[in-house]
Amino acid sequence: MRRHLAAFLLVTSLFATACGSDDNGTAAPGQPDKVTVGVIPILDVAPIYLGVEKGFFDKRDIDLELKQAEGGAAIVPAVVSEQYQFGFSNVVSLLLAQSEGLPVKVVSNGNNSTGVDGEDFAGLMVAADSPVKSAKDLEGKTVAANTLSNIVDTSVRASVRKAGGDPSKVKFVALPFPEQPAALANGQVDAVFVVEPFQQAVLAEGGRKIASSYVDAAKDLTVAMYFTSQQLQAENPDLVKRFTEAMQESLSYADSHPDEARQIIGTYTKITPEVIEKVTLPKWPADINRDSVETLADLAVEDGLLKEAPDLNALLP
Repeated sequence: MRRHLAAFLLVTSLFATACGSDDNGTAAPGQPDKVTVGVIPILDVAPIYLGVEKGFFDKRDIDLELKQAEGGAAIVPAVVSEQYQFGFSNVVSLLLAQSEGLPVKVVSNGNNSTGVDGEDFAGLMVAADSPVKSAKDLEGKTVAANTLSNIVDTSVRASVRKAGGDPSKVKFVALPFPEQPAALANGQVDAVFVVEPFQQAVLAEGGRKIASSYVDAAKDLTVAMYFTSQQLQAENPDLVKRFTEAMQESLSYADSHPDEARQIIGTYTKITPEVIEKVTLPKWPADINRDSVETLADLAVEDGLLKEAPDLNALLP
């Protein structure tokens, strides 16, 4: 199935190119490069919005347009087909894309776990009256994930393994983050893995966090990254360099100015100010934690998501 999907996406890429896709962001002389970036309307991408507000892209002659998508499943093919110049996606989805032969290339870090057990921006959660006390108790149970075969599967399985359970005995069902708190409260699933602000919604219903799965997966886990197509990397390396520099400045600024990062979240999401004040923010280091990416790759192989170890040198900058 994945091979067929890869082939379809590659054909889509060729078709889009043949039908007159954009000019890879190359602008007329004296004009800034127009660049489109595919993002998800979640806390994780606050730095890029903050970077636009602070002029970090403007001063590098980049006229940035941010396009919101439901998830990386839509962003990856849009970048590969050059509809977008850059995109944001979780690490495991990018590892899977590369394993299918999709020409993706990471250019910048995206966001990281806080690294603090019990105090992360994402968590594995159960209802207040659930008999599940630890991740080990999820054997034979159903866990909701926003999409399947991504970083959620890998991280939750890491929590189950750490607690002494058999991760192969956990069943995952796809459910969008906004629907997960109600599904948990109604008993449709045994557990959910949610990021902020949905973590706050579960807690408001009396739910309990039984594991900080991103923390369990790897130390200071790099959760997501910004990427481009190998074609754009080859055809316009200067644009990629300038975008990467702007992202690194944006990440560093957001990480050292959390109050401003909180404020910007309200401009591109529907999260209320009251909830924004409560949410746990991710970490936004400028540099990718390569060790954590290697760990995720190893876990993906162990869990059967990947058939073999990926070529990280080809994927990462």
